Amino acid sequence: MRRIAIAGAGQAGLQLGLGLLAAGFEVTVVAARTPGEVRGGPVLSSQAMFGPALRIEAAAGLDLWSGEVPRVGAVRSVLAAPPAVRALEFTMVPDEPAESVDQRLKMARWLELLEERGGRVEYRTLDRAGLTKLALRHELTVVATGRGEPASFFERDASRSRHDRPLRTISCLYVHGVGSPEPATEPMARLHALPGLGELYLQPALTRSGPCSILLWEAVPGGPLDCFADRPGPREQAKRIREVLAEFVPWEAELWAGAEPTDKGAGLYGSVTPTVRRPVAELAPELPVLGIGDTVVLNDPITGQGANSAARAAEHYLRAIVEHGSAPFTAEWMQDTFEAFWEQHARHAVDFTSAMLTVPDHLQAVFAAAAAHPEVARRFANTYADPADYAHWLATPELTSAYLGGF
Repeated sequence: MRRIAIAGAGQAGLQLGLGLLAAGFEVTVVAARTPGEVRGGPVLSSQAMFGPALRIEAAAGLDLWSGEVPRVGAVRSVLAAPPAVRALEFTMVPDEPAESVDQRLKMARWLELLEERGGRVEYRTLDRAGLTKLALRHELTVVATGRGEPASFFERDASRSRHDRPLRTISCLYVHGVGSPEPATEPMARLHALPGLGELYLQPALTRSGPCSILLWEAVPGGPLDCFADRPGPREQAKRIREVLAEFVPWEAELWAGAEPTDKGAGLYGSVTPTVRRPVAELAPELPVLGIGDTVVLNDPITGQGANSAARAAEHYLRAIVEHGSAPFTAEWMQDTFEAFWEQHARHAVDFTSAMLTVPDHLQAVFAAAAAHPEVARRFANTYADPADYAHWLATPELTSAYLGGF
């Protein structure tokens, strides 16, 4: 039985670990926090899982909240031009609904499940010396953490990293009691784009206390939406959100009159510098480790690619490990495994996310066309679910013009 270690207990690491256990491998996961600490701690993200990633989880038997989590079949999108004008609107209806399960619930239960199925979990943090000792005890070590010291062991790939600073600051809050502008269409997500200022997303989700809404501000740094840098508590955060909504999207402010944070850990603030790192780190001569997920491809959450890309990466790495048989896990094999995933999926997620952060002119033309043509809105929605389609119609002004010329 081959021994594999995974440093990190998020979407990529735990999904990969559970898949390896099912395939007959001996698996050790190193997690910074226990299931109880994860479940009782602050929110981790503002995730939305799209159809392809949900199918991967279902095939692995990991869709443990089916029937409880809201299934979101549409996204109402509004271009909100200052001062508080609904300048353009359209509804995106993807081919498959999306879902969002609070990662506190998800990762805590998956950690428990891994131990129940015979995996070993070591609860501790890892520095370079600790990761080196872990790698020496295992035939393959996969680093699955975008935070903390282990991620820093992977060199930034300047040829694939387009940005050297955050393009947005991020403020996230889980709440109960948000109203709906169209109750008959629920559950529906809502997106508001404020040119030059940022974006607002409202995502129906499932948290510890039941169905809820996740509000995510993607604020241009230094602008009026970037007003949470002092990291206020959830109640103060909700108060400021109401104030910002009232000024810039007052039709949403009305729906927030009765909203309350779901719990004392419901808020999150931070920023992300979109970064691609080299997938192999040499801890010592002839001791390589392989990165996965946010460790090697870190995207801003504006397109929701984080958890979705992690699920796809875990599936890809699992298949590559199983197919590798008894051969040694060399640095060359690690590089090849990542490169195949980069070509199939990761590069498209990076391109799509970068475009949504910078909004080139031809992408603005897509928004206008989506307001007039439901087919365009549907294709745009499905590009979130499968960003590989970005290369076929959004990657250049010429491609977009050729596609829109058919309407």
